[in-house]
Amino acid sequence: MKENLDLENAIAALDQYGYDKKTSSDLEQARNKPQMLKYIDSLDFNLRRLLILQEAVSELVDNEKKILAQQESIQTYKTKIINLSRQFNISYDDVIQIMRQQESA
Repeated sequence: MKENLDLENAIAALDQYGYDKKTSSDLEQARNKPQMLKYIDSLDFNLRRLLILQEAVSELVDNEKKILAQQESIQTYKTKIINLSRQFNISYDDVIQIMRQQESA
């Protein structure tokens, strides 16, 4: 009988934990602007700390944008090399090799 009660208590605790996790205001659960605002508001930051947070977030966003731009440039460059290999009917590696030879010449 005691094992049944322990099992029921454990299940009830897990159910409560799942419910709390769904409705909590932690950052991991935030998926949209209102949820993010609720989380940040729950931190109870003063203006100075909010400005530091804003600066940090802006820096992270700028870094992510820069990384995405670099990836896009690399992909564009690779596409141009692929198009050259098709145009001259040679392999991708051969185009790279020719480019290396031109660079050292």
